[in-house]
Amino acid sequence: MPQLPDDLDAVAVRTWCSLALEALGREREEIDAINVYPVADGDTGTNLYLTVESATAAVEAVFAAHETGSLVAGRADAVRAMAHGALIGARGNSGTILAQLLRGMAGVLADGGDAAHLRTALTRAAAAARQAVAHPVEGTVLTVATAAAEAAERAEGGITAVVGAAYDRARTALAATPGQLAVLGRAGVVDAGGRGLVTVLGALLEAVSGQAPKRTSWAVEPGMPAGPADDCAAAEGPAFEVIYLLEARDEAVDRLRTRLDGIGDSLVVVGGDGLWNVHVHVDDAGAAVEAGVEAGRPYRIRITHFGADRVHAQAEPAQRGVVVVVPGDGLAGLCTEAGATTVLARPGEPPASGELVDAIRRAHAREVVLLPNDATLRHTAGAAAEQARTEGVRVAVIPTRAAVQGLAALAVHEPDRGFDEDVVAMTAAAGATRYAELAVAERQSWTMAGVCQAGDILGLIDGDVAVIGSEVPATARTVLDRMLSAGGELVTLILGEDVPDALADALAEHVREGYLAVDTVVYRGGRQVAPLLIGVE
Repeated sequence: MPQLPDDLDAVAVRTWCSLALEALGREREEIDAINVYPVADGDTGTNLYLTVESATAAVEAVFAAHETGSLVAGRADAVRAMAHGALIGARGNSGTILAQLLRGMAGVLADGGDAAHLRTALTRAAAAARQAVAHPVEGTVLTVATAAAEAAERAEGGITAVVGAAYDRARTALAATPGQLAVLGRAGVVDAGGRGLVTVLGALLEAVSGQAPKRTSWAVEPGMPAGPADDCAAAEGPAFEVIYLLEARDEAVDRLRTRLDGIGDSLVVVGGDGLWNVHVHVDDAGAAVEAGVEAGRPYRIRITHFGADRVHAQAEPAQRGVVVVVPGDGLAGLCTEAGATTVLARPGEPPASGELVDAIRRAHAREVVLLPNDATLRHTAGAAAEQARTEGVRVAVIPTRAAVQGLAALAVHEPDRGFDEDVVAMTAAAGATRYAELAVAERQSWTMAGVCQAGDILGLIDGDVAVIGSEVPATARTVLDRMLSAGGELVTLILGEDVPDALADALAEHVREGYLAVDTVVYRGGRQVAPLLIGVE
């Protein structure tokens, strides 16, 4: 067996991420099952998996960028990508803390990957994670991280010895958590977040040593002696979990921490350099988001109702569900009312496969129809479907390329008929819907309709520029005329956030006057990429 280099280089970081993702994939359900703190919602393992999946994807992107060039991916690029990927993909309390741990390590490992740097990295990570949590509690992942760091500081030898010592001490600390936190002792479980960290450290040990650590059973006798009851979460906590990414200055984030700490609990704010991940449990989700707006620019906002999740966890799965990717919050509300589970795609931020897998799980159904509504998401949706199938969910991906096609498919969805029959009907409805959108040209460029200048209004039909105009109303009328020249029975208009209702009224009147027996429906899309989306069925 070749000797492993005693340095955590870029390849070792890549291997670590891959092994951690694989290990969390195996143990996700077991970790979910023991999740009782801070909220017994059974998602710690899933959140850790999705966080590491995002970190892994970021590292893979670094390696892919170097494959076509002469340069080799460096350790600094790899560890920074890992930390950034975890930050933007962090889920839940546990995932957010893990993101801060990785960020703390990356700040040191970017300068070196030997044993001395690794000792400092683990110490810096544990301190950063504690600082990110508003009210640290012992018997949690923070305790496990601190114990691992202390063991690493005392360890002698190379990186394998340092990581081995940290891993062994983390396991010992994890086994002691039921005696530190009353809710764990009563339930007879170790801390779920701490167990996830042990899994991640075990993957690091395998990456540097070449040998996988033995799996451990973490069974605990229920009702064992535990720490004071006031250390545990109250039986009735806040109703909502709110998570968002935030672009803001440090001083604004300090004020945000103070405000959120006053209206909620389980507050964790991680990040830096202008980009932050905010996690909090509150009763007033709107107030938490408004606080983010006052601090900077929040996006990728996720709000989870704990009560709804607990009901879902106890109920029998539905026979069939639909997951829809939508480009605006207005459409998200519309699809939710129709019974679909939605994933919001922000401008320039397409959802990762992990987000789609998470949505499939949230659909809580044995059969799921996935509507990506974007041609560029075809492979992402396919990967999500494959992952969900390994978990026993039957998934069909309908290759919708626009939101209007997704709406057409959702309109004919009938969960009471056979799965294959339903998928065929939805696919046919989507395929019979032509789609268009209006966009503003950002720069001078060549198009299929000629040369456009910055600021021109572009009318794209089925993905190609077909019309170049100077104003939205006239361009929209021309696009409609071209689409309806081939026939149609129904026109769907989806208005962007800043588009006035008068435009929809004028276009509906244009259709009524020029095309007999063609109906028009109008929806508000909210914040979306295009000012106007058009569908013709």
